[in-house]
Amino acid sequence: MAGTMRVAVYHNNHDVRVEERPVPAIGPRELLVKVHASGICGSDVLEWYRVPKAPIVLGHEIGAEIVQVGGEVRDWKVGDRVFVSHHVPCEACVACQAGHETVCATLRTTNFDPGGFAEFVRIPEVNVKHGVFRIPDNRTYEEATFIEPLGCVVRGQRAANVRAGQTVLVLGSGIAGLLHIRLARASGAAKVWATDVQPFRLNAARASGADAAWDAREDIAANVRTANGERLADVVIACTGAPSALDQAFPCVEPGGTILFFAPTDPTAKVGIPFNDLWRNEVTMTSTYGAAPRDIRASIDLIHTGRLSVRGLITHTLPLSEAGKGFELAAEGRESIKVILVPNH
Repeated sequence: MAGTMRVAVYHNNHDVRVEERPVPAIGPRELLVKVHASGICGSDVLEWYRVPKAPIVLGHEIGAEIVQVGGEVRDWKVGDRVFVSHHVPCEACVACQAGHETVCATLRTTNFDPGGFAEFVRIPEVNVKHGVFRIPDNRTYEEATFIEPLGCVVRGQRAANVRAGQTVLVLGSGIAGLLHIRLARASGAAKVWATDVQPFRLNAARASGADAAWDAREDIAANVRTANGERLADVVIACTGAPSALDQAFPCVEPGGTILFFAPTDPTAKVGIPFNDLWRNEVTMTSTYGAAPRDIRASIDLIHTGRLSVRGLITHTLPLSEAGKGFELAAEGRESIKVILVPNH
């Protein structure tokens, strides 16, 4: 497919430039997709992580349509509506076989060409093999942008063994936190609480099913005890990398409970661990990164069946020409939850 396309090139959160580039040519085992919707992820606006790699076309939460199929591809056809994973595991190495697909070396070196903030994306062979999934007929391209972030949440709650009847505290009510609230509710949690520093996001947490949402600067452990008959939370999920939030996780977890570290922090940040308290109370600490194919399939099923609704989480839908505004909205996080770019509109 010859011709040019528009892409949004990231330099920093306040410098995103729309440029023209050639439409990528595909090989015999590859696909070309037309991007209808592409979500801005919280990781896309982490400048310490993204700026050293700039200029770069970001975007990995896409709802797309196949417009060209390599001659050796058999399972897909032009017109299929798909979500595509940018990072995919090999499914064969020691890490994958042990269930740690997201530390697979293949997963950490794969991507599509360019990123999802483009009108068209080339899907390499390994991604075609392990990372292309059909969007359910009853769901929109915009809803499909939640498949990857929800897949990450599914993986996190599986690792933390979140189950019915438990109490769950979510620290940070950005999009990841809101999805954690909704999944905990869908899994039968007895009570779910949330924190944030932005009133807009606290209201979103309540709307997502939190029994209470507190300003993170309050004494959260005391609030949990008051709300939970003097018990702390069975599971604490840290959805922000702010060191103050990570410090806050430790006094909020019930003996025998679990802390899930879900978000990265600045690489220079230090977090003190009250080791003896955690050791004596048999607290489990775990972390997860990304999503594997099994997590993506579970996410699609949750969205398809309506067990977890993502409707109401989209606050802004913008054309590619307004990518700069989209990044600023996502970075500020004051009046936005999910910002989606629609490259072909």
